Amino acid sequence: MSWSCPRCQEPVYFAEKVSSLGKNWHRFCLKCERCHTVLSPGGHAEHKGKPYCHKPCYGALFGPRGDMRTFTGETSLCPGCGQPVFFAEKVMSLGRNWHRPCLRCQRCQKTLTAGSHAEHDGVPYCHIPCYGYLFGPKGVNIGDVGCYIYDPVEIKPK
Repeated sequence: MSWSCPRCQEPVYFAEKVSSLGKNWHRFCLKCERCHTVLSPGGHAEHKGKPYCHKPCYGALFGPRGDMRTFTGETSLCPGCGQPVFFAEKVMSLGRNWHRPCLRCQRCQKTLTAGSHAEHDGVPYCHIPCYGYLFGPKGVNIGDVGCYIYDPVEIKPK
């Protein structure tokens, strides 16, 4: 059985196929649309069904715009303190570069680890308790409703 490669349109046989984006590719046909770097399945970004390397291509083409000039070697500004973030000190989270101490929960100010925190409207929050308290379902030990209190059940002998 063979499939047609999305890049070269030639047949792709089982022994040579690489699956990504719901399609079967030749190993060397799975390339970034912009820089043509060979990509690994699952280790790349996608935009409108086309593969892109995460950095710098996807970020430069489809990432946030503004003061981020890191692809030209310049610095970007930390969203937490507004000061420049240099390469050796940067932590990437929410599509922006932060100083490690500046990546904090908006509510409790706990220092967060990149990639292991929640966000709401582009603002970082710790998962427990802040994000759940502010944006989670109300009524179960959190939120405005309070908590459910269950009385112990008495079992009456017969």
